[in-house]
Amino acid sequence: MEAIARLRNVPMSARKMRLVVDLIRGKKVDEALNILKYNKKEASVWIEKLLLSAIANWEYKNDMTNSADEYGLIVKTAFVDEGTYLKRFRPAPHGRALPFRRKTNHTTIIVENKIALQAEVEEKEING
Repeated sequence: MEAIARLRNVPMSARKMRLVVDLIRGKKVDEALNILKYNKKEASVWIEKLLLSAIANWEYKNDMTNSADEYGLIVKTAFVDEGTYLKRFRPAPHGRALPFRRKTNHTTIIVENKIALQAEVEEKEING
């Protein structure tokens, strides 16, 4: 069973965010949270919140009363796409204005459990 969390319109370039996302892809959730907690890049704060949201989504989706730690959650997929540009102008010499673009990105994290849920095991036994 997997759960998805998306973060849209983050005011940071996709390239900076991808550097941090590459560190956690395929890792266990506990290990990924430790990496993000002690990383000094600004993107790690955004991604840590997103990963915690994905874990909470997984727990809610499975109606869990106990935590997700027992089921061996891993970061199955994590990717960053470019978002829209905010077009702005800066003052330039001689009364002119020069355009510049502020970049945004969209980040998606999918978590999945490695240890099978009891409901999935029972369903497989019934179906066969």
